[in-house]
Amino acid sequence: MYSEQELIRRAKLDRLRESGNDPYLITKFPVTVTSAQIHARFGELDGQDVTIAGRALSRRVMGKAAFAHLLDGGGTIQVYVRRDDVGEEAFAAFKDWDIGDVIGVEGFAFRTQKGEVSVHARKLTLLSKSLKPLPEKFHGLQDTDLRYRQRYVDLIVNPRSREVFVKRAKIIAALREFLDGRGFLEVDTPILHTLETGAAARPFKTRHNTLDIPMYLRIELELNLKRLIVGGFDRVYEVGRIFRNEGMDQRHNPEFTMIETYQAYADYNDVMRMVEEMHEYVAMKVLGTTDVVYQGELVRLAAPWKRVSMTEAAREASGIDPESWADDAAARAELSGKGVHVERDASRGDCLDALFEAFAEPSLRQPTFVTEYPVEISPLAKRVPGNPRLTERFEYFMLGGEYGNAFSELNDPIDQRERFERQVAARRAANDGRDPRVDEDYLDALEYGMPPTGGLGFGVDRLVMLLTDSPSIRDALLFPTMKPR
Repeated sequence: MYSEQELIRRAKLDRLRESGNDPYLITKFPVTVTSAQIHARFGELDGQDVTIAGRALSRRVMGKAAFAHLLDGGGTIQVYVRRDDVGEEAFAAFKDWDIGDVIGVEGFAFRTQKGEVSVHARKLTLLSKSLKPLPEKFHGLQDTDLRYRQRYVDLIVNPRSREVFVKRAKIIAALREFLDGRGFLEVDTPILHTLETGAAARPFKTRHNTLDIPMYLRIELELNLKRLIVGGFDRVYEVGRIFRNEGMDQRHNPEFTMIETYQAYADYNDVMRMVEEMHEYVAMKVLGTTDVVYQGELVRLAAPWKRVSMTEAAREASGIDPESWADDAAARAELSGKGVHVERDASRGDCLDALFEAFAEPSLRQPTFVTEYPVEISPLAKRVPGNPRLTERFEYFMLGGEYGNAFSELNDPIDQRERFERQVAARRAANDGRDPRVDEDYLDALEYGMPPTGGLGFGVDRLVMLLTDSPSIRDALLFPTMKPR
């Protein structure tokens, strides 16, 4: 059923069509300038002919004249419409149009007596009829569920949302600019994989009808990018869409954007320095400062960032010394006494990770590199020389959450095979309906020889959240995943 407003608007459309003025038959309109360009270049455009088009957000009729505000891709601008300039018939038609209609305006730029940059209309064209009314202009679209489901309406009525996604585009452009400027080659790798790996993340599964095989949406970019390092591309990166069939919350969406970078002849210390430089570069490019306020909390992105080992961070935060654990059982027992849950077969490495997550991670408010992760949870990272239970891996944290993951890449094919096989065995033992396999082709690639390499992966959406002060990942995604109504 249509609302009263929708019925009125549909009746207006019928009258337009009956009079031969169907707006949907118009195929193009010769726009010469945007609202933003008029504002920015008013000195040269003052009094000059301009043609603009946009959506009517407001209208105020005062006898033989009227004011309206139009929204286009550059922002908003006021339009002044006078009956004597556009003609009596056109002025009457304009007064019958609705808020939300898309209108073309031919006229000239000028400044009103109150000082507002505007366009004085000489001719008006109705380009599209809005059959649904917009939300009330003073309150906008406040319902977050509707904002995410109807992003098109959100973008019309909430300038803040438009700003977020303009900044998102600038952030991604700055990331590309930073990496391109350091000799990285941007590449594209397949989204559909024929293999379910042993990684912890659960993939989305589909089927290729022609080949009659199961296929999986990718959960990472890593292995294909490292194949390219083997192939001789020394610096590569990808801005890629990732899919994980897992839970949803303020920081997680099943479909998200990740950037992974790989640099031959570098280690995780080199990557740490690059991460600092990258965040400084992007923040300055987009915000003009490295001091970012997120939900009222100041985050300082300028280098140097704090560096701390996972063991040290867990010990400082919990009072427990992980290095005192004699074996896996002792580690599990001590965590149990602290109320930290781990699985019955958890190793010391698993326990260290759980201890860090429970006590240390929430306290990491300023940018911090946490290093030397247990080998059990780092199947693709090189071991620390002299301490084979730990790896040259780091994650970086701020505001109590993880923002990126990196390591000195494991390039020993024999060690890698052993870790893959343990990972696959553990996944199969979970008996959760998955069918993980060892990636034999990747092991073949390693056997040809991969140079020492530093790799990095980070979520673009979380960085957008940080730099746009967005409380939820859904605010940083144009079309977040939503449960059907």
